[in-house]
Amino acid sequence: MGASASMEQTVSPEQRELESLAASTGALPLLQKSFSKLSDPQTNTISIQSLQQCFYLSYEDSVCESPQKLESFPRLMNHLGSSVVDLFFISEKGGINWLGFLRGYVKCCGRMSTSMSLNVLLRMFAMAMKKLGLSTKLEFESDESDCKINGSLLPTDVLLLLWMCWAMLWNVRTLKISRSKEKLFLPDINHLVLSAVVSCADVSSSLDVWDCDILGLDVQLPVGKFLAWALTTTPTLSDCLTQFVQGRLQSSVNAEDESGSSESISGDISSKASQTLLLTHGRAWAISLASRNTISEEILKTCFAGDIVGTNENLLYRSSAHGKGLNRFWSNVEGYHGPLLILISASSEDSHQDSSNARKWTIGVLTQQGFENRDSFYGSSGNLYARLT
Repeated sequence: MGASASMEQTVSPEQRELESLAASTGALPLLQKSFSKLSDPQTNTISIQSLQQCFYLSYEDSVCESPQKLESFPRLMNHLGSSVVDLFFISEKGGINWLGFLRGYVKCCGRMSTSMSLNVLLRMFAMAMKKLGLSTKLEFESDESDCKINGSLLPTDVLLLLWMCWAMLWNVRTLKISRSKEKLFLPDINHLVLSAVVSCADVSSSLDVWDCDILGLDVQLPVGKFLAWALTTTPTLSDCLTQFVQGRLQSSVNAEDESGSSESISGDISSKASQTLLLTHGRAWAISLASRNTISEEILKTCFAGDIVGTNENLLYRSSAHGKGLNRFWSNVEGYHGPLLILISASSEDSHQDSSNARKWTIGVLTQQGFENRDSFYGSSGNLYARLT
């Protein structure tokens, strides 16, 4: 075991503290096993190359849920592993020893505030972009996790950052171990990027969010406002990095048992597969990022289902399958008192214009308990307001 050699000697206060910090995340046994697997028995250190390979991501091709595609994204993923290692793990005397391995993990995935973990995520993104040869306007005042960040992001930067987080989750949730190149599914998250743009950028009233080209938007999102948006809209975004690091280390431990094979998800992950549903992969992921609770985890599982169209294990009602009308709706949801995710699609159009210009939109409601049949309601045959309890 990685720590066994050091345990034979007097344990230093620094090692005791680092092991305590790692144990507080529940990852100390995993770190000990992965260090033992990755390290050279002769030197009791991990080479930089071995650790970079452990975190290396490479995808042969990608399938996009949206028509927009950034050609630079697959190449950005090629620099993810080296960015993780270079940023967090320091090599000493030709390798990374047990203390260096612990330090790197704690710097990357240790217990910290959400704002600090978002800083860590942005720092890794900036390094990967730099390795790719693309510049960002992010400036870090120091190497500390809680340092102030200056500068701004472009909408394309936000899209790359969000897709990078998705790719890390996709990898550890859909593959046992990735030694061969696989296809990466990329969700349509234009709504998330537009949310950040509207909240953070100084945009004019002429911006048409109904018909907006994300890749063509030339507006600056001040990083301070972006972090504030992320804290309120996607507070669990930085968890993607922690899950990726832990998942890849677990894969290194299981590598021999799995004989280096990869197991992709099954089902139709084409861009057309989820268009028949309101709950697309992108919308499901956005909802799951909003909070930490049981229902968010259930929705997150839906994100990585190969065939989201066939994912109806927890489906209570769908108008296309069960029929329209309140009676049909109530007959399917009556008796269920758990959390509910409700998605309603609608459209609006100018009565004086061609109906082809109708704007489609979706309303989402997440409740912690089901419906109850009550006598209280207000309205007429055309409009109804019912009290949800």
